[in-house]
Amino acid sequence: MTPTELKQSALKDARPPAGLSAAAQALWHLKKGDWERSHAIAQDIEDAQGSWVHALLHLVEGDLGNARYWFSLAGRPAAKPAQAEALWDEIAAEVLADR
Repeated sequence: MTPTELKQSALKDARPPAGLSAAAQALWHLKKGDWERSHAIAQDIEDAQGSWVHALLHLVEGDLGNARYWFSLAGRPAAKPAQAEALWDEIAAEVLADR
């Protein structure tokens, strides 16, 4: 699955595709507009990818201090809110490649 396919699924389907990693599920729910569900999933991912998704969530939320904390845990440079869409694509490409 590609990031574009994941995004399209979130825009048209009621549930995420089967077999997605937790990080990909969190991204799917974020794109679906369910920040709370996405955040609940991301909180349970205890690796760098989970921290990166978590950073994106707080970036989207507008909590930049919290986002910077999670970017740091992920070992990634902090992003700005205007970069959120491109960052979603970047994270999706990585988490989908790791399936």
